[in-house]
Amino acid sequence: MQTNLRFLDNVKILDVADIDPSRLSEGYICELNDLSLVAASGEDAATFLHSQLSNDVAHINEAQSRYAAYCSPKGRMLASLLYWKKGNDILMQCSASLQPAFQKRLQMFVMRAKVKLEDISAQYVQVGLSGRQAEEFLIEQFASLPQEINQTISAEAGTLIRLHDAFDLKRYQWIVRRERFQEVGKAVSTRMMCVSNQVWRLGNILAGVPQVIESSKEQFVPQMINFELIGGVNFKKGCYPGQEIVARSQYLGKLKRRMAIAKIMADEVNTGMEVYSDNDPSQPCGMIVNAERDFDGSFSCLVEIKLVDQEEGKVHLHSATGSVLHFLPLPYAYLDITE
Repeated sequence: MQTNLRFLDNVKILDVADIDPSRLSEGYICELNDLSLVAASGEDAATFLHSQLSNDVAHINEAQSRYAAYCSPKGRMLASLLYWKKGNDILMQCSASLQPAFQKRLQMFVMRAKVKLEDISAQYVQVGLSGRQAEEFLIEQFASLPQEINQTISAEAGTLIRLHDAFDLKRYQWIVRRERFQEVGKAVSTRMMCVSNQVWRLGNILAGVPQVIESSKEQFVPQMINFELIGGVNFKKGCYPGQEIVARSQYLGKLKRRMAIAKIMADEVNTGMEVYSDNDPSQPCGMIVNAERDFDGSFSCLVEIKLVDQEEGKVHLHSATGSVLHFLPLPYAYLDITE
């Protein structure tokens, strides 16, 4: 158990092992300190990012957020992003492990565009909230709550985004100025459980929302980890790095690799570990995208895998004789969204 938080001192932070999951519905909060925030400002910010990311940035408004992939020329994801508009700026959230390289690479392509890129993580507290007491608190701050997935509300209290549900609960992300949060932080910590971001990442896994981190960059084309199924790819927008590969993967034949949710009983499961099928035990059939310890002691994970191996035979972790993966239903369907 951790004993303090970056934004609050002397607050007990509960890990998965410390939590009775039946209490999550009462309300919980966690600091998302494994994420960084990059701002793009200037009159060309939206059009510049529109030419760099897999989703539409030019036409986004302040009432919505979107996922996007930042890809290499080969269509492999260098970063997964959640982005939204704040005034004339575009704010982009990514794994803190990738932020320096992501921002540096973006900066290389700014050239004459009137765009300034800035790491603003230190200026804000990024928190995840869910459950009854969390919703009551957020209504006090914002007067109303976003109802649709990725709906965004901006106010003096900051930015509030409705994210994909997990643990049968609505989840919200609150991005708030650090000084503002310090005014209300103590009250928050006495009204609901404070949990580690391990719990939030577990929720992302069960929601089927992947996060590219340092150990998984350049491993996946967006569709391999269902990124278009959560609204992270716009196939009708103009060019961006890797766009030709991403489009070709979508339009030329049925996709043969997808991301699934699985449970594994093992001592350790990490991003980047390979999985093997009984159908062909001599070579890997997929890779762990994200993994976290679950409340029952097993690992819940997102795994990129050949569809045929998910549907037929057993799949094992790390080797053909490793722990068996038990697949769970995704909260959304495999669809061809280009039809």
